[in-house]
Amino acid sequence: MDEASMNKEALRERVWDELDESGEARFPFPPHGRIPNFAGADAAAERLAETQAWTSADTVKANPDAPQLPVRRRALREGKTVYMAVPRLRDEKPFYELDPVEIPPDEYDSAPTVSHVEEYARQVGPDEMDPVDLIVSGSVAVTAAGARIGKGEGYSDLEFTVLREFGLVDDGTVTATTVHERQVVEESVPVVAHDVPMDLVVTPDRIVETNAPEPRDSSGAERDEQSKPVRIAWDELDAEQFAEIPILRQLDGED
Repeated sequence: MDEASMNKEALRERVWDELDESGEARFPFPPHGRIPNFAGADAAAERLAETQAWTSADTVKANPDAPQLPVRRRALREGKTVYMAVPRLRDEKPFYELDPVEIPPDEYDSAPTVSHVEEYARQVGPDEMDPVDLIVSGSVAVTAAGARIGKGEGYSDLEFTVLREFGLVDDGTVTATTVHERQVVEESVPVVAHDVPMDLVVTPDRIVETNAPEPRDSSGAERDEQSKPVRIAWDELDAEQFAEIPILRQLDGED
């Protein structure tokens, strides 16, 4: 593990411990090893809904983790199409599409849960999706400048670049994360080419506009922490990921 990875792992462990020991973590327990659920996740979703990025969005891609469930539910209630990734992008059609028109309103709360999404969603490939207006990511930690630390598997960042390859996200696609205030860290977070910065950091108490600039060339290993990737970092993918994710083989021309 290189120094940057060790620094990120140390921050993860600290945030997980703080949420756990403070009593601010919520089910599922323990918060360690996952995108942690937190007290106030509903309030953070409500605060996100105050933003122009939210009100103007017709389509929202959100991660499937527990702290962003209020975001997914609210999106359906407000008539927005919700996209969620199939776990680990393992299928040829690697996204779930939840269309509020096709779901009974009294089932909006159930439809975007991990345990029920397959009952309500249409599984789609990127070629069947509408452009994404807003991406909501879960985080373990994030800086006020928008540098995000996930749980360490890299799928959230990979999903962004896959969507960009298909023209479904662009410079105007807002990226946001909803987190507990304890997850907003002051340390400088090392970032590399594939890391997707957050334009909005939203807690139950505040909205931080990071003013992340437009995407830049992602060819270098280190880069400005606010610049967005413009392509898949092929040299950073391992053989197992390539073998298990059909959409990568499609983009590489093997399928």
